[in-house]
Amino acid sequence: MRAGERAKCEKILLDFFYPFMAIRNRAKGYAVAAVKAGVRLQGFDAGPVRSPLHDLTAEEMSMMEALIGQHKR
Repeated sequence: MRAGERAKCEKILLDFFYPFMAIRNRAKGYAVAAVKAGVRLQGFDAGPVRSPLHDLTAEEMSMMEALIGQHKR
């Protein structure tokens, strides 16, 4: 925004941030689980979330994988 690239910022929000937030907001505690899932999908060992939280479901992991896959460089 500071560089005056409003269109680029809006594209990032629409294409990645809002869909990520939709996954993150599906369950309580997913703020941690969604980030850990993204880290795992990049090939790093993030470990599971701690109880009482729970990791993303298989369906949500697929959603996250599709979202991140669209934005890999």
